[in-house]
Amino acid sequence: MTTKNGASGTRRSVMKTLGVAAAATVAMPNVSRAQTLNWKFQSTWPTKDIFHEFAQDFAKRVNEMAGNRLKLEVLPAGAIVPAFQMQDAVNAGILDGGHGVCAYWYGKNKAFSLFGTPPALGWDANGFLSWMNYGGGYDLYNELVGSIMKLNLVGFLTGPMPCQPLGWFKKPVTSADDFKGLKYRTVGLAADLMREMGAAVTILAGGEIVPALERGVIDGAEFNNPTSDSLLGFPDVSKAYMLRSFHQDAEAFEIIFNKGKFDALPAELKAIVKYSAESASSDMLWKALDRYSKDMEALKSRGVQIIETPTAVLQAQLDAWGKVIEKLSAENAFFKKVVDSQITWARRMRTYEIANTPDRLMASKSILKI
Repeated sequence: MTTKNGASGTRRSVMKTLGVAAAATVAMPNVSRAQTLNWKFQSTWPTKDIFHEFAQDFAKRVNEMAGNRLKLEVLPAGAIVPAFQMQDAVNAGILDGGHGVCAYWYGKNKAFSLFGTPPALGWDANGFLSWMNYGGGYDLYNELVGSIMKLNLVGFLTGPMPCQPLGWFKKPVTSADDFKGLKYRTVGLAADLMREMGAAVTILAGGEIVPALERGVIDGAEFNNPTSDSLLGFPDVSKAYMLRSFHQDAEAFEIIFNKGKFDALPAELKAIVKYSAESASSDMLWKALDRYSKDMEALKSRGVQIIETPTAVLQAQLDAWGKVIEKLSAENAFFKKVVDSQITWARRMRTYEIANTPDRLMASKSILKI
C-alpha cells in the first residue's frame, strides 16, 4: 500500500513528465513547419524579360514543394541592388539569394565566365551542364567561389540556353573585318573574344542595352534570344538581327544563396532547392524552344531582317577563341585548370555524339522542307 505521495504518485508523475516530453517531441516539427522563412530572391533581369520569368518558375517550384516552410520572394533587377551588384548583396546577406549568370562576375575573376559562357568547344549548354554535374565542374566552381574568392555563397547551375544570336546591328556584319572598331555590347569571356576580333567592347546590364544602341553609344549588341530581345525593345532601334554565333553558344544560368543561411536549412529544404533547380532546368529549355521560335516568327512581321552570320565570321570567332584560351590560360593558373577539364570532357563527349548522331539538318531539309 502506498501513500498519496508514495510510489504510485511518483510513477504517475514520471509518466506525466514523459508524456509531456513525448508530446513536445512530436509537436516540434509542427511548430517548425508553421514558421515560414521568407527570403528575398532578386534576379539580374528586368521584370519584362523572360529570364525574370525563368527565375519565378524556379521559385514557384521551391515555394510549392516547401509548403509553408520556405518562401522565395522574387524581385527584379534594381529592386534592392543593381544587376551587377547582386552577387555582393547575397554574399553580404542583404539578399538571401539571386538568379543571374556567372559571366556577370567576370570582372572579379575571368574564370567565373567559364561557368556561364565557356568557350566554343563543339558542345551545347546541355553538354556543359553534363560537365558541371559529372565531369568535376561543381568541384571547380566551389573551389573558385569558396577557396579562391572567399565568397559566402552556395550556387547551382541551371537552364541550358540555346545558342545565342550574334545580335542587333545598324547594318549587317558581312565579314570579320566589320568588327574592327565596332562598338559592341557583350559580357563575360565574349568580351575578350570580340576584343580579339577588333571590337570596342562595352559591358552593360540587360536593361541598359537598347537605350545605348538607340543613342549611338554602341553600334551593335547581343543580349540572348528573340523573346528577351523583343521584350527589351531591340526591334524598335534596329532591323538587322543576326543569328548563329560562337561567342556564347553554351550558356547556363546561376542560382546563388547566402551560404550561412542555406547551410542553416534542414536537409529536406536543401534538397528541395537543389532539385527545384534541376527541374526548372529542363522546363526552362522546353519553354524557351516554344517561345523563342514563336517570337522569331513575330519579328519578321515587324520588319526585322533575320540574317545568318556568315561562315567566315564564325571561323574567325573560333580562331579568336583559340587565342583567348591560350592567353588567359597563361595568365591565370586556375583558368587553365578549368578550361583543360572542359576540353577533356568535351572531347570525349563530342566523340560519342558525333559518331552516334545523324545529321539533323539533313532530316530537316528532307522531311520538314526547311
